[in-house]
Amino acid sequence: MSDSLSDQLLDWYDVHAREMPWRVSPADRQAGIAPDPYRVWMSEVMLQQTTVATVRDYFRRFTDRWPAISDLAAAEDADVMGEWAGLGYYARARNLLKCARAVVSDHDGLFPADHAALLKLPGIGPYTAAAIASIAFDQPFAVLDGNVERVMARLHNIHTPLPDAKPALMEKAQMLTPRVRPGDYAQAVMDLGATICTPRSPACGICPWREPCVARAEGTAPELPKKTPKKPKPVRHGTVFIGRRADGAWLLETRPDKGLLGGMLGWPGSDWVDSALPLPEVPPPCAGDWQVRAGEVRHTFTHFHLILHVLKADLPADAAPDRGRFVLPGDFRPSDLPTVMRKALDLSE
Repeated sequence: MSDSLSDQLLDWYDVHAREMPWRVSPADRQAGIAPDPYRVWMSEVMLQQTTVATVRDYFRRFTDRWPAISDLAAAEDADVMGEWAGLGYYARARNLLKCARAVVSDHDGLFPADHAALLKLPGIGPYTAAAIASIAFDQPFAVLDGNVERVMARLHNIHTPLPDAKPALMEKAQMLTPRVRPGDYAQAVMDLGATICTPRSPACGICPWREPCVARAEGTAPELPKKTPKKPKPVRHGTVFIGRRADGAWLLETRPDKGLLGGMLGWPGSDWVDSALPLPEVPPPCAGDWQVRAGEVRHTFTHFHLILHVLKADLPADAAPDRGRFVLPGDFRPSDLPTVMRKALDLSE
């Protein structure tokens, strides 16, 4: 049964595989062209919590600028963080650099094909290790992302809510993973979830698994997978100071490596506190005529909503900040800022 299902899906994938800048097509793969583990790893890290449409341009920029893992390992941290700006979940960028440097220093610049060795690399967890082992090295490891969870839940009509359903869904996914072409199969089942077995209005009529799909037969497909209700996100508040010197230089700081937006460029400001607490009274980073800008910046992170209040000042040529540093216009790109800091800049103008 599992062999026939995987064969059906691979036949579908050979015709309908999505074109991705990091992917080797099924025809090229069968012609002997192997995927580059570096590009597989890069794409999988970028795709965590981010859509394919958003990742495409970032992936092209990164691989154009750093075409090999040795190039990325030798890059300046600030350059990598700047290119990552706007992609979110910035710990991924820090781990990207750590992992690249570990592969170069500990594995002679080559990703290990061994699943256990992959798990020991910085920033690589069970999902990413399985994806690299499967897609790059054609090993039969099940890759369980959100698309695959949805496909497995519907195929087997599993009503246990996520995340409690993950072990059962992984078991089903692993049972279906073939030993022949497991890398293509992993991408095929992800494509099936992304293009056919979609969250809303799944196209069951053209699905290669429409006949064996239990949820389709039972009429429960649209309600699966079920999810445990999320708790409301708390709201936090903070203040940022946007200062510009007479020569056009901006007052900026690099945030500490650890924590949210770690290692990213940003505006000096306060801590972010729960909305039930008073806004922290933080002194400006240097003397100046700081004016509160009308409005507020609103941004949502994974675990909370943030509201930032913005103060702006034109600073004298001899301004001596006790926080941050002045960056001349030629050395500053607003695109190097994370999204929330760009929102603050937009509000200040």
